[in-house]
Amino acid sequence: MKLVKVYVTLKDSVLDAQGEAIKSAVHSMGYNKVENVGMGKYFELKFADDYADLEKDVDSICDDLLANPNIETYRYEIAEAE
Repeated sequence: MKLVKVYVTLKDSVLDAQGEAIKSAVHSMGYNKVENVGMGKYFELKFADDYADLEKDVDSICDDLLANPNIETYRYEIAEAE
């Protein structure tokens, strides 16, 4: 079985208000060396080992459902599921 780990984050050109709020809170806790905090989403998809169009279909799933291509970008890793 294949495990696909998908990471979705905001594009650099999009203001990450949640990330900025968390960074401010982290600084107020005394961790002033933190320079950036980015929020994102994480998904795990499992596929059969013999899935012929795995990468093409993962790209389609990400483009059509998991990420908003106007404001988000994604990357993924493919590994053997345990």
